[in-house]
Amino acid sequence: MNKRKWILITVIAVLLAGGSYLIGYHGGADKKSSAGETSAVRKPLYWASPMDPSYHSDKPGKSPMGMDLIPVYASDSNSKAAADVHISPDVVNDLGVRTVGVKQGTLAHAIEAVGYVGYDEDTLTAIHTRADGWIEKLAVNSVGDRVRTGQLLYELFSPKLATAEREYLIALASGGQVMIAATAEHLRSLGFTDEQIKTLTRTRQVHDRVARYASGPGVVVELGVREGAYVMPITSVMKLADLGSVWILVDADESDAALLAIGQRASAELDAFPGRHWDGKVDYVYPDINPVTRTVKVRLRFANPGEQLRPNMYAHVSIQAAPHNNTVYIPSAALIQTGQSQRVVLALGNGNFDICPVQAGYASGDQVEILKGLQTGQRVVVSAQFMLDSEANLDAAALRLGAGKAGCNQAPPPTNKMELPQSPASSGANPKASTGDHS
Repeated sequence: MNKRKWILITVIAVLLAGGSYLIGYHGGADKKSSAGETSAVRKPLYWASPMDPSYHSDKPGKSPMGMDLIPVYASDSNSKAAADVHISPDVVNDLGVRTVGVKQGTLAHAIEAVGYVGYDEDTLTAIHTRADGWIEKLAVNSVGDRVRTGQLLYELFSPKLATAEREYLIALASGGQVMIAATAEHLRSLGFTDEQIKTLTRTRQVHDRVARYASGPGVVVELGVREGAYVMPITSVMKLADLGSVWILVDADESDAALLAIGQRASAELDAFPGRHWDGKVDYVYPDINPVTRTVKVRLRFANPGEQLRPNMYAHVSIQAAPHNNTVYIPSAALIQTGQSQRVVLALGNGNFDICPVQAGYASGDQVEILKGLQTGQRVVVSAQFMLDSEANLDAAALRLGAGKAGCNQAPPPTNKMELPQSPASSGANPKASTGDHS
């Protein structure tokens, strides 16, 4: 009995030992297999500097700063940490983060500027005498006086004009047509009108004073003489301007210079007439840039039939530049601009956000053109974007890294003037692998 019991105990011990060996063997195989799979999954994509994420290498080593490179795995790239910022979706709602889609279409450009009303210099008339003499009678008293067509401006006493009248009368008496025509042309060169020559022909009387009349309506913008003054042909007696049309001179920003062209439509609003606007057009774009204000002067022409627009009035002007077709644009509120970069916060979904550098173009109202960095179908953050941008704590090196992301569309990264020199080992660095489609 004892012998049978001993045999039974021995068999059980052998079986247990064999089972333990089998279990241990298979367990080790499983562990080895699992380790092999993990090793395959965890193969590094590249090695990066812990202090400069833009520095990559295809093998372990030292960074330019002398620090050990750290491996970056494919699993890391596909994790939540691959995004610049990750926030719980519930917190995203609490923060009031709003996003809008990137659009593409026609973007009209309205150039807003301020200026002032001026005389239309094409209507200015300079009044000079054609001979020496004295202003015997001045019918205009001061600058700003209005004159009508045919209104007397002044009367000039001039011995030279009286002599020319006598020569014409002598020619009439002789009957020689050539002499009559020559002396009549001489009178015209001295400022006599055809009506005055006809009157002289009819009355045959020489007048001591020769009158000068306004050829059209206007206002006196300059008065250079007073009654009794001695004048010469070089003397500016007065200047008249017609207020039927006026100029508005505005200063447009230098960045809008390429958008301006003659003939573009413009509208103006004046503080003196709330709620009203006038329609005009671009008459001339001056060729130079003001070196102090960095603006370009633009001349606009406006019709002024009621003469309500008065010189030196302040005006708010909107110039309709040529629209840009097939333009990618976003709200201006989504664009984050600093002294060295332009960027947006790109919404990836599920609380993930990337900070992507972009190149902005012209602004139109509350929209801004995006030349590089975005495409339609993506969504950008328009509220709380500054908090997300601050949370990302990006510098110029991080933006260069972000420019390589698939969702950022290879926008040009900013230049970092403080960048450390790269070591020769960096020449074999691999670019960062794509983290997937962020659109």
